[in-house]
Amino acid sequence: MERNDALKLVPLGEQFYRPSAEIVAPLLLGHFLIHETAEGVVGGIIVETEAYGQNDPACHASRGRTARNATMFGKAGLSYVYFIYGCHFCVNAVCCPEGIAEAVLIRALEPAFGLERMLVNRGVKREALTNGPGKLCSALGIKREANGLDLTDPTSPLRICRNTSQKQFIAEMGPVVSTTRIGITKAMDFPHRFYLERSTAVSRRITSP
Repeated sequence: MERNDALKLVPLGEQFYRPSAEIVAPLLLGHFLIHETAEGVVGGIIVETEAYGQNDPACHASRGRTARNATMFGKAGLSYVYFIYGCHFCVNAVCCPEGIAEAVLIRALEPAFGLERMLVNRGVKREALTNGPGKLCSALGIKREANGLDLTDPTSPLRICRNTSQKQFIAEMGPVVSTTRIGITKAMDFPHRFYLERSTAVSRRITSP
């Protein structure tokens, strides 16, 4: 796909993100995550997500508002970007009405726009380009300054856009698998990770509990 194709894509609206993260997470599969950078447009199709709810012990907001998680308490459709392990950024979509802190972690993408730029950013082969939350942020150049951007705003440099061929994409890459989350130490048994079974960009496949 070309850069101009990405610029024509329409962002998902705020209403899309107003339900709980557990509902929104599987619905994001098959849509586009787009980042406009100084070097060009980069992005891909979402193939793996994880939901984090307000009453979830693994959710950053489970103990209340802090400077780090304040964006999660904002309006639905904001980006929540945080730094982890001293080396990786992760990007999330904030869900629920303002004041209710829930978010969906974008875990993996099928590259679609700006492949050469993403390869330069990552310094790896395509097969390992965006199959993990830290990897995809590195490939797309998503850093701390992207925290709090409006994913629903057509003028935002970071946005999640509707794929008009989403159903066809899921039919080709599915089925949608619901399983336990990975990379966390709390509430590991929650079946709140969702991915497309036939996508080669999925970070890891785990049998459902």
